Amino acid sequence: MSELLIGAYLAEGKIGNVGTPGAPIAKFSLVVVPSQNSVSGTVVISQAVNGPDSHIVVQVKGRIYATGFGKYTKAVSLQGQYVQSFPPPALGAFIADFDAHFSVDDEWNGIGGFSYWRHSVENVPVASVKQGELV
Repeated sequence: MSELLIGAYLAEGKIGNVGTPGAPIAKFSLVVVPSQNSVSGTVVISQAVNGPDSHIVVQVKGRIYATGFGKYTKAVSLQGQYVQSFPPPALGAFIADFDAHFSVDDEWNGIGGFSYWRHSVENVPVASVKQGELV
């Protein structure tokens, strides 16, 4: 059973235009198991706006593959669902989908995008965060 987790490691980073006012940023913390081509963890989407989209937490799982060529050595896809509240004055909530995709180098820096209810963010930087840094 322990062979299933051989080579597992933690990857943390951000997807989005960090520093751009109002831009949604997806921060991820993922356990990567290359031998199983799997990733799982948590994504927190934050945006400097008031309302239900200002802080969203999503449990995700997905796939990771070695590209075998070029600058970006890994291709990653993530999927998850979360509870999305209706914007005021409406009341209630529903289950919404989250998807992310990115290509990164061995340091987990690259390019990608993500989508969630009524939002699609494409062609933005992916930047790793080292352990001990603020995510």
